[in-house]
Amino acid sequence: MSSYPILDIFWSILIFFAWLLWIFVVAWVLLDIFRNHDIGGWAKAGWVVFVIVIPLIGILCYVIVHGDHMQGYPYDDRYGRDARAADEAYRAGATSSAFELSKLSDLHDRGVITDAEFQQGKEKILR
Repeated sequence: MSSYPILDIFWSILIFFAWLLWIFVVAWVLLDIFRNHDIGGWAKAGWVVFVIVIPLIGILCYVIVHGDHMQGYPYDDRYGRDARAADEAYRAGATSSAFELSKLSDLHDRGVITDAEFQQGKEKILR
């Protein structure tokens, strides 16, 4: 007979996963505080202190005040705005002059364009 009954094992597992869930919720709220562009720096500092000093009440208050914006990417402008900004930055980098020159050079190396067309395109890109 074991001195640690099976129900105690289940209880320990339940407590462990509840603790992990609590850490996830605190981390999610802290990340949302810093991603929130609608509040200023001092308000963010206040929310962080509130969430860390009095976690349960701080998280509940934050979810009550800002919970309608915490839904995530497809629903919220906050996450959509960040995703759009990252996408635009990627697309802007993909059309840089170095990228255009490498494409032009590849076309010239393969014989698709002539030397004159290569020089004309190069001058156009470098302007």
